[in-house]
Amino acid sequence: MLKIHQIFMLKFVLLFSVTLLITSVISYIALKNIIIEHNKNHLKHAIELIKIDLENIENLDDYAVKVHKSTSLRVTIISENGTVLAESSADKKEMDNHSSRFELMQSNVQDYGDITRYSDTVGADFLYVAKRVTYKNEQIYIRLSMSLAQIMYDFYSLWTKLFFVFFVILIIAAFISRSMSQRIVYDISQITNYLDEVSNKNYKAVIKTKYFYEFLQISLLLKNLVKKLSKNEKKKIKNMAKLRLVNKQRNDILSALSHEFKNPVASIIGYAQTIQEDSDMPQSIRSKFLSKISSNGEKISKMLDRLALSVKLENGDLTINKSKFDLKQLCSEVASNLASKYKDREIVVQVDELMLFSDKTMLELVLINLVDNALKYSRGNVIIEFKEKKISVKDSGIGIKDEHLEKITSKFYRVDKNSWDNSMGLGLAMVKYILKALDSSLEIKSEFGKGSTFSFSIKSMLKS
Repeated sequence: MLKIHQIFMLKFVLLFSVTLLITSVISYIALKNIIIEHNKNHLKHAIELIKIDLENIENLDDYAVKVHKSTSLRVTIISENGTVLAESSADKKEMDNHSSRFELMQSNVQDYGDITRYSDTVGADFLYVAKRVTYKNEQIYIRLSMSLAQIMYDFYSLWTKLFFVFFVILIIAAFISRSMSQRIVYDISQITNYLDEVSNKNYKAVIKTKYFYEFLQISLLLKNLVKKLSKNEKKKIKNMAKLRLVNKQRNDILSALSHEFKNPVASIIGYAQTIQEDSDMPQSIRSKFLSKISSNGEKISKMLDRLALSVKLENGDLTINKSKFDLKQLCSEVASNLASKYKDREIVVQVDELMLFSDKTMLELVLINLVDNALKYSRGNVIIEFKEKKISVKDSGIGIKDEHLEKITSKFYRVDKNSWDNSMGLGLAMVKYILKALDSSLEIKSEFGKGSTFSFSIKSMLKS
């Protein structure tokens, strides 16, 4: 199968050759007619010159021979009845009557008569031109003729030169076609190499077409397409990374749920089986076990509520109900409630009285999570402080490493190889979502081994 550049070169040469052939045929016919017409005119002029001298001529035979020698033209003088009176190139006695010759009959109705035919007398093709003239008060015909062999020789000589020129032009055209073909091959190879690189996902490959505008346009379109493919590939990689992250988070969720629900569920099952198996159990112990079952059930319920709340917060489905309340009173209530859970710990409230206009329940949930985390992962006192329109919860616990600071507010995030643990990984994520809904944000400062400070601004809550 031929390649595109070979087809181009073949068709180019073929088209040029056919065009040259047609042009040659047309030129041949045109030139031949032009040359014959030119010689007809030449013979006519010669007849006119002979006509001028004819009145002074006595011997027509000698005159015919003399003209032939001077012009190389065959001279025939014919009487009105067709008898040959004088002939320069043959014996007039052996010549037939010429009254039926076409050129003579035509000269009777026109100024001149002419024809091209084969001469039996001389044995060659001749161009004949005849004219009817008056000689010594009688009508005669002067007929001049010339051999077409010389005419055609001159014509073929000219045509040979023209053919040589055409042949040179054909060679030049073939060379130009080959040069163009090579350029086409170069541009196509650039495109095919580029496509090969792209198929191997080398989106940084270079394409340099430099000869044809159309190939340049194709290369630009290919570059734009490759840019889109590159972007799609990056998106695909990102999406795959997201999918892997989602799968990891899903596994983390299952692990967190399993971990958090395992203990209360195991306690409920254990106490329930013990009660079921011991029918003689004292009422006081039975009541104690039932109380344990109830508290563990409430614990599971609260964990589910927290999970549902975190989903609502993440989806923005939570409705904020604003009201006026005292900041100091809220902080004191949070400290009092958590103090009953951590009886051997002290929560210091350093907050002045200040009226806020916000969602009290949500702000209380923020403080409970922050203080509970501080108590859980530190040994000293926990401080709730208000300064420069910011509420801060400070502890002197184990702190958080720098690489975990930006991640600990992510849902279900857990810090490995560290005692830091935010339960199901929902607490700080909920705090972040709630503060965002309240037009605030969480700031974390921590030094590993020395403690952490969790702060948020209440500027937006001062408006009424």
